[in-house]
Amino acid sequence: MGSFSVWHWLIVLVIVLVLFGRGKIPELMGDVAKGIKSFKKGMSDDDATPPPAADANTTAKTVDHKADEIK
Repeated sequence: MGSFSVWHWLIVLVIVLVLFGRGKIPELMGDVAKGIKSFKKGMSDDDATPPPAADANTTAKTVDHKADEIK
């Protein structure tokens, strides 16, 4: 239970390089931030457009359709 051996330090070094090497974490965080911004923009677009108001002059119309009989 003494100090770490060379193999322990190599494993720690590999883990650190995988996590923090070559900008993987910053790229991942940038993608997450873009996703959050897109979600917020989508939510605000839904709130910005009010539902269409019904005109007092228009009435609801129903269409009756009878299918042709096959003989």
